[in-house]
Amino acid sequence: MGGPGAGGLYLDKLRVSVNGRLVLKEVTLHVPRGRIVGLVGPNGSGKTTLAYAVLGHPLYRVEGGEIYLDGEPLTGLKTEERARRGVFLAFQSPPEIPGLALRTFLREVAAKRGLSMEDGELPGYLRLVGLEEGYLDRGVHEGFSGGERKRLEFAQALLFKPKVVILDEVDSGLDLEGVRLVVSKTREIAEEGAGVLFISHNPHVLRLLEPDEVVVLVGGEVALRGGLEVLEEVEKKGYPGAGG
Repeated sequence: MGGPGAGGLYLDKLRVSVNGRLVLKEVTLHVPRGRIVGLVGPNGSGKTTLAYAVLGHPLYRVEGGEIYLDGEPLTGLKTEERARRGVFLAFQSPPEIPGLALRTFLREVAAKRGLSMEDGELPGYLRLVGLEEGYLDRGVHEGFSGGERKRLEFAQALLFKPKVVILDEVDSGLDLEGVRLVVSKTREIAEEGAGVLFISHNPHVLRLLEPDEVVVLVGGEVALRGGLEVLEEVEKKGYPGAGG
């Protein structure tokens, strides 16, 4: 594992509380650029807390440790600045924004990230994830199916070229075709040079994805880390200390 000065995302003994309760307890984790790290754990283990803490959500308070991106500390920076520096979080259930055309939304988000985006570039990124150009004139996520919303999240991850992409249970509720799309696009994002933290409760999807490292989070602490053999252990014995 790298250190604070390593490329990509590095969490150094991160402690995070939510509403006064300590959820993450000295978590150390490295997501190098161009690599995929799978993060699994039972419900309530702190996976989503970790994602929101990296993004800088104000309800998730860093009590100790540090978050680094390409060796630069992020703790203390607002969410918008973290995004501008290259952090991207794909949500499990992204919300609708009626009345705001997707075309306008993508251009405004790109501008906030310091990117210049022409209208002519947008259809190509939608086609990469199987969405037609007509979606650009619809409200953001308005009338989109769950699968279409997730496809759009992947289009944004490719469009904005972030340094690190956090995918928070984007495989949840998908059929086999959807899972295959998630796996292929996750690999594509990593091949483009971003570090990917793939958060899931489904070891089977991670087995298909074949991440470079698997980290198991239980009770806000790293219980196991390693290769695909870690998934085999979880599938056979359950999560360490989680009663199953």
